[in-house]
Amino acid sequence: MTAPLDRRTDYRVTFVVLCVGVASFSLLQSMVNPVLPTIQEALGTDQTTVTWVLTAYLVSASVFTPIIGRIGDKVGKERMLVVALGALAVGSLLAAVATSVSVMIAARAIQGIGGGVLPLTFGIIRDEFPREKVASAIGTAAALLAVGGGVGLVIAGPLVDALSYHWLFWIPMIMTTVAAVAAAIWVPESPERTPGRINVATALLMSSWLVALLVAVSQGHHWGWDSPRVIGLFVAAAVLLPVWVIAETRSSDPLVDMRMMRIPTVWTVNLVALLFGFGMYSSFAFLPQFLQTPEVAGYGFGATVTESGLLLLPQTVASFIGGVAAGRLAARVGSKMLLVFGAGLTAFGMFGLAFFHDEVWMILVETTFLGLAFGLAFAAMSNLVVAAVPQSQTGVASGMNTNIRTVGGAIGSAVIATVVTSQLQASGLPTESGYSHGFLLLGITGAAATIVAILVPVVRATTHVVPGPQAEYEAEPAERAQV
Repeated sequence: MTAPLDRRTDYRVTFVVLCVGVASFSLLQSMVNPVLPTIQEALGTDQTTVTWVLTAYLVSASVFTPIIGRIGDKVGKERMLVVALGALAVGSLLAAVATSVSVMIAARAIQGIGGGVLPLTFGIIRDEFPREKVASAIGTAAALLAVGGGVGLVIAGPLVDALSYHWLFWIPMIMTTVAAVAAAIWVPESPERTPGRINVATALLMSSWLVALLVAVSQGHHWGWDSPRVIGLFVAAAVLLPVWVIAETRSSDPLVDMRMMRIPTVWTVNLVALLFGFGMYSSFAFLPQFLQTPEVAGYGFGATVTESGLLLLPQTVASFIGGVAAGRLAARVGSKMLLVFGAGLTAFGMFGLAFFHDEVWMILVETTFLGLAFGLAFAAMSNLVVAAVPQSQTGVASGMNTNIRTVGGAIGSAVIATVVTSQLQASGLPTESGYSHGFLLLGITGAAATIVAILVPVVRATTHVVPGPQAEYEAEPAERAQV
């Protein structure tokens, strides 16, 4: 029996701690991208090797996000939150003092363990917050992922100019250390636990196909899409993925319950997440490059890293506004409607970038629309998934949704990189049509996400009937998260 809510830590204190953790993780996702050439020069390595600074973080976060979320469901979300924040702090410290690229890559892999902060945050909110506050809290926490990504692009340049790239890691280290100590003191332990053991075999299978897929996608542009290494990794992923699904289906104690993944709301929202991640993370990667392209190329604005970040500041502000407003809007129109609107607005913004990008004001308007779309859609996706699953499955369900969005981002960034660089000028810069075609593809992806979002069923009943040995799969009422 758990302590009454009024004897537990005030949920507002808990929320502040959770937001610091999510913000730190999201900053680490994006701050490194704009200054990768600086890190390459400082550590004396080459372009191909330094890309592993991004790949190691991506792969580690993708593997550990659902695993840490599931362990939290079983052994306690608060203690696993401390572990995830501790990993972020240790990895950031190691990255800040790294003197070689191998140490930096190892540090980024440790940081990726902190991806578990996201599903644990959603689970703790669902456990601890008053029912009427759950939707807005989840919306704000989810939007922080998009906001942090934008803030990382904005502050990376000024930080490096004023101090050094080491401070890209010192600041998150300080934030996560404070958050870890605060979590240990003030965040209450989970009242909900899932019985059973952690299925190590299926965890290894899931990790194997994710590593094979993400390494192939991330390094394909450098190794060559037709290279034996890339083809071999894709084949391995294609074989291991169905093996993992079969193993999870047959397991009496699965890491990821496939019956949960087959809930109509869950799988449709996950598909939206894949498509949405394809567009959002690609825009984080390629919009700064477009803005920094010298005007001699016939397009672009010749912005510095700092200037390009400031040009994207309205997008970041709009993401925050969208995330904060999402909770109240969801109570009025429903999270599904927000998701449809956010996905549609993403398509609108991407199509705008494809056809109208000659003036700074055009970029500002279009990216502001994108920022609002990201904030609304992130909040809506998280609320829909959390409301559709049992409380004991919150961590792994939201972890898989986050993970699928990350996989979509990795695929999108690789595809857009290939499209943008398919035609190069004599100077070695991409042609304007490369960026136009890339943004057009992202617009099409956004339109596809909108169509899928329209098909997302709204959870209204307290029981899901799912094919499988246990036909009755209980979930909390939809009004729990005000879907």
